[in-house]
Parts: sequence; structure tokens; C-alpha cells
Amino acid sequence: MKYEVPNEIRVDGDGPIRIVTLNRPEVMNAVNKPLHEGFCWLWPQIDRDPDARVVILTGAGKAFSAGADLPWQRQLIDRKELHRSSMQEARKIVRHMVECRLPIIAAVNGPAVGFGCSVALLCDLVLIAENAFLMDPHVGVGLVAADGGALAWPLMTSLMRAKEYLFLGKRIPAPDAVQMGLANRVVPKGAALDKAMSLARELAELPAQALQDTKRALNLHLERAFSGVLEYAISAETEAMNSTDHLERVKRLLERHS
Repeated sequence: MKYEVPNEIRVDGDGPIRIVTLNRPEVMNAVNKPLHEGFCWLWPQIDRDPDARVVILTGAGKAFSAGADLPWQRQLIDRKELHRSSMQEARKIVRHMVECRLPIIAAVNGPAVGFGCSVALLCDLVLIAENAFLMDPHVGVGLVAADGGALAWPLMTSLMRAKEYLFLGKRIPAPDAVQMGLANRVVPKGAALDKAMSLARELAELPAQALQDTKRALNLHLERAFSGVLEYAISAETEAMNSTDHLERVKRLLERHS
């Protein structure tokens, strides 16, 4: 099956396994408009792929994803219609990933920050390289941790741990991520994709319907939590995007990286 995706996303096939790669290595796979929009509509295509059994999500180069591309963040502030569409896409990304019939393995090969952290932890299994870390800095830049952290983390780790790391936006090293329940295994540096492929082959050999329906049954816990949290969180982040705090912090970041 041919996938319609932008250049910022690559989809490769290995038998029944689909390898989705965030493909902006020159900027540590920071998410821009084409990547965000393409990622939103990728998952319905995967669901329609009759030959696919397992998905691996990883990043090109040294990072999984460094989060939002700063120029795109500034565009979201300046262009309200772009801002609205990005929030609609964020809502769909969450639902499409959780409702995807296939098991998704995150091969976290390097830093997973912001968007990268959110989509990694919306996967079904997470392998994280020993040199990688998770980090959700939404609050520190004046935003609400809406499209991942506030939704899923309290079901994976304790509510207290979720609050600490979402409030402060601190890095979570690979061993801590496993200990907290935010990842399954630490793997050697440079081996995340290989280890994910081995795991994917194991999953692909299982009876497909039993595996997919078990994922669906387990993810109903997430879906029920989302029904009370997702709309509030997305609405709150939409409002926060217009705040003075967020505008000032984005300006500072742009100046620092100019």
C-alpha cells in the first residue's frame, strides 16, 4: 500500500511491519506544519493497510523528536486559523493513535521532547535508548500539557510523579522512565530500532485479531479517561496559546536560537 505523507515523514515496509520515521534530522525532527498535518492523517492510512500487523515509530538521525519547530510556534501565535487547525490535528492525533488497530512500538532513539514525548507515550510499547530521555516542557513555555502528558501519564505512573514532571518540565532519563512506568525497556545506544524490529517480529507472529482486540480492550481505559480530559485540555491549551506568557517565552527562545 502506498502512503500519502509529506517528506517530513517516511514510511517503510518490512513484511507485515511498517516503520514510521519522523524525518527532519537536520533539526532533530522538530515538528512543523507539514509533519504535524501528515502525522494526523498517517494513522487512518495505517489502519487501512491490509498487510500491516505492527508499526514502529522512530526518529531519523540522533533524536526521536525535539518538539515544536520554533518558527512554526511563532506562526501559530500570529495566524489564528493555523492555530485552530493545529489544535484540531492534535485532538485527532491522540484519538487516531489510541484507536489504531495495530500495536505501535516507539523506538526512542534519542531525545523525545514535547510533541516527541507525547507521541512516544501514546504508543503501546516504548523502547528507549540508554542515551535518550523524555521531557514535556509545555508548562515552562506557557502552554498546557494537553496532547499527551495530562491525558496518559496518570494512567502509566503515579499522579504525583506526573504532576512533578509535567509542572517542572524536567528531563526523565531512560532508566527513570522505565522505573516510573513510562517506558518498557532501556536498550543500548544506537540499538533502539533493531530491538524494536525484534519485538515487532514477535508481535507479528501472534494471531492478529486476538492481538488487535486485546489492544482495543486495554486502550478503552485510555479512551474513557480521555472523554473527561481531552476536550478540556485541548481547549485550555488553545487559550494558553494566546497568552502573554507564551508569546514572551517563544520570543525569548527565538532570540536565543537566532
